[in-house]
Amino acid sequence: MFKTVLFPIDQSREAREAADVVTNVVQKYGSRLVLLSVVEEPVTDVPSPDPMKSSDLVSQLLENARSLFSQQGIQCEILEKQGKPAFTICDVADDIGADLIIMGCRGLGLTDEGANDSVTTRVINLSPCPVLIVP
Repeated sequence: MFKTVLFPIDQSREAREAADVVTNVVQKYGSRLVLLSVVEEPVTDVPSPDPMKSSDLVSQLLENARSLFSQQGIQCEILEKQGKPAFTICDVADDIGADLIIMGCRGLGLTDEGANDSVTTRVINLSPCPVLIVP
């Protein structure tokens, strides 16, 4: 049913909690798992304290996540992309033929439109496939 599952991750607590659901779904359906993390485009040349704007920190986050899934017997692919998170997540889902996106109810980011429009809400509205939101 879910041949390919996309799991976009950031450093949020919600993403860590969603990992349990991802593990269950991938094991139950024998799915291909693709981990994605988006390095947000810097607005200025000034270094940002936001960990999702650092390619090095995002790479480390992906490797740590791969290790955690590997301990559960799950092999996964990792992708690191740069761009606006919601659009990038949906583009990757389309590119890899994802059957399901699983993500936390609220990550670290809000869209440029402000606090009422989270990345999660944007993904729900733009996704080419079903989105499972983990509270």
